[in-house]
Amino acid sequence: MAAPGRPFGGRLLSDPARLFQHNAWDHVEWSEEQEASARSKVEDNSSQLLPPDKQEEYEVNAKRYWDDFYKIHENGFFKDRHWLFTEFPELAPNSNLGQNGNSVREFRNKEGSNDGGLGSCENGHCSLESRAENELNLVKSTAEMCTEELVPQQCRELKERDGDYPGSSASYRILEVGCGAGNTVFPILQTNNDPGLFVYCCDFSTTAVDLVQTNAEYDPSRCFVFVHDLCNDQSPFPMPAQSLDVVILIFVLSAILPEKMQGIVDRLSCLLKPGGMILLRDYGRYDLAQLRFKKGQCLSDNFYVRGDGTRVYFFTQDELDDLFTRAGLQKIQNLVDRRLQVNRGKQVTMYRVWIQCKYRKPEAPQL
Repeated sequence: MAAPGRPFGGRLLSDPARLFQHNAWDHVEWSEEQEASARSKVEDNSSQLLPPDKQEEYEVNAKRYWDDFYKIHENGFFKDRHWLFTEFPELAPNSNLGQNGNSVREFRNKEGSNDGGLGSCENGHCSLESRAENELNLVKSTAEMCTEELVPQQCRELKERDGDYPGSSASYRILEVGCGAGNTVFPILQTNNDPGLFVYCCDFSTTAVDLVQTNAEYDPSRCFVFVHDLCNDQSPFPMPAQSLDVVILIFVLSAILPEKMQGIVDRLSCLLKPGGMILLRDYGRYDLAQLRFKKGQCLSDNFYVRGDGTRVYFFTQDELDDLFTRAGLQKIQNLVDRRLQVNRGKQVTMYRVWIQCKYRKPEAPQL
């Protein structure tokens, strides 16, 4: 349970001699030397960019790389969700959660490994669960804004389809973008017992969507999964504008070509009801995963390609704030989670950096 007034846990390393007594330490302060060292490593590993034709290849074939990923890993990488409802209580506002904010069934990796948070990552190559979800397991506008200023064409198209649609009779609607094999969707369905709840989930990968749809936990009366290309602004959503209470982005926006991020956030903002929220957790600048990349894997500033062809960007708080505020959203939370993870068996320390955000659509236009 997070300490009062202190997010992301309260296990503080006050005595360096106790370093290897726990798997992780919260709120780690970086020295100027450590920050300079991290900056130097990033300058070095980004000094050699992939040529434009190779970069275009990764963009054009992005769907195939993600399909291949899920064909290889299928749904064998579910992890515990101790952090999910503690950090994002908006996902189950009326549920009685346990002390750790977790009343969901636990999913465990088939191998049951605990490697200190990076799984089998080497040189930026690792499974999706190892590089994102496993890291988390150690943690515990109104219609006027959808007019001339904010992607008007997409918003008008959505408004035209008001009426009967999946989940149209629900009173609380959640959309998870980039749902993968259901790592977040199924815990929400299990934990949030609101009879008015309806959960939408989508993914770029047809294979991932098939995994969700064929899962025994999938309930079409409470959930609708669909394939969606966020980068295609002509790709329709199944729900109209201003119909969602929550949009979830967990280690998803970082996989998008940076120049396309603003358009995506704009479209997602249009889907929110006034008062609705976008919840995000993603990679922060100088996270260990960024420092481990080698020369020749960098696509552009802070944007890299992994060995499996999937891509990842490392954010600053200001970058994310700019994306969301430009979309007309108000900041509720924008925090850096700096964590020191420890592999006690190998006596190895790993510094992780994640960013967590909550941004809300205004109840009324700002003057």
